[in-house]
Amino acid sequence: MHQSLLIVDFGSQFTQLIARRIRELNVYCEIHPFNNLPKDLSSFKGVILSGGPSSVRDTDAPKIDTSKFRNKFPLLGICYGAQLLANQMGGEVSPSNKREYGRAHLQISNNENVLLKNVATASQVWMSHADTITSLNGEFEVLAGTEDIPVAAFQVKNETTFGLQFHPEVAHTLEGHNILKNFVYDVCGCDGDWTPGSFIDETVASLQEKLGNDKVILGLSGGVDSGVASVLLHKAIGKNLYCIFIDNGLLRKNEFEQVLDAYKHMGLQIIGVDAKQKFYDDLKGISDPEKKRKSIGKVFIDVFDEEAHKIEDVKWLAQGTIYPDIIESVSVKGPSATIKSHHNVGGLPERMKLKIVEPLNALFKDEVRRIGTALG
Repeated sequence: MHQSLLIVDFGSQFTQLIARRIRELNVYCEIHPFNNLPKDLSSFKGVILSGGPSSVRDTDAPKIDTSKFRNKFPLLGICYGAQLLANQMGGEVSPSNKREYGRAHLQISNNENVLLKNVATASQVWMSHADTITSLNGEFEVLAGTEDIPVAAFQVKNETTFGLQFHPEVAHTLEGHNILKNFVYDVCGCDGDWTPGSFIDETVASLQEKLGNDKVILGLSGGVDSGVASVLLHKAIGKNLYCIFIDNGLLRKNEFEQVLDAYKHMGLQIIGVDAKQKFYDDLKGISDPEKKRKSIGKVFIDVFDEEAHKIEDVKWLAQGTIYPDIIESVSVKGPSATIKSHHNVGGLPERMKLKIVEPLNALFKDEVRRIGTALG
């Protein structure tokens, strides 16, 4: 089991970027909305509270009881997360005289603090908030301010609880990588052992245990997600994986033949289906883009289902679902039906009554590419 961090999402547009920055440090992390947190938190080494568009002063603002995390986990609040910590511990959060958005420069008052270790005194950071922390009580130590705000970074005394009113995850915070690294490694004590190689080995072993000798079908698109998923599955179950690649007549020139040839050279069992005419016939006379999309999806399901039934005793449908799809389906704002239907191949699992296996559902797109590179 890898060390892991929990990111509590309050609806920030940067939440997924926080997760990507943590994972770039070779530390696994998970995003969960504030109102749907895991019941068992024992596996997490630390917690990050994301930013968000709300004000902690609003009665309907998204909130959690931060006291349940303090002194149990290292805790880092970012922007809204920092303001929530301050607000719940008796600090004052007030509307800014003007919305603070853009570059600012730190004025660090404690260079020896573990969170700001090796960060330049006037380091550039990125602000994006309408409220600001105007005062803190004696439980806090202010670590840094800027020309415009008195509290840009703080620590709760005698705790591993920190807050930042800027965004360390964005590129405009020039030393944000160092700050997050300090929190992840030095505060949380993570080792950075979550690598492409470890992911491949553990995923293959997990798939072998989960699937056993069952047969699995996967619809290849020619894209990176289904391609990487197919190679992982092939390493795990070999000839029990059946890949179906459908030519819908909308591929690039010679793409159908090129994809078939490429995957066969990789040892995959691939079934190529020339269904161009079926798609053309169904699309005939349709000009509305949304109706075209639905037509293509419907014919794809029909063709895929027909081909799949030619394979006996199939138990599983494999999909190239990736982590952002999972996040969106349980987001702060609620499930996204559009994303869920797209990544369930337009209702295909329900129709085929197969169990679903998603080897990539813990990865961001750039991580899928890294895994693909590691797989060769």
